[in-house]
Amino acid sequence: MTMSSVTVRVDSETKAQASAIAEELGTDLSAATRMFYKQMIREQGIPVNLRLRDIPNAETVKAITEGRDMLSSDQGGHTTADELFDSLGI
Repeated sequence: MTMSSVTVRVDSETKAQASAIAEELGTDLSAATRMFYKQMIREQGIPVNLRLRDIPNAETVKAITEGRDMLSSDQGGHTTADELFDSLGI
């Protein structure tokens, strides 16, 4: 297969940030660009769900906070599944 070159102009900060993310994922910008093109072809569109990590929504953050608060208070937790089910009335 014949290879072609692509030149993309971006500001230095954008390139540095993208490069750092690619490196953290174990790749480089050239490979990341090839992956992006392949994903476009596979999905027949522009992929938008390429993330290093998921950011929890407000509901999830609230649940995490409530759980941590419960663990640090006198409410504590359950030592067995039966205790948990009993507290839930199951």
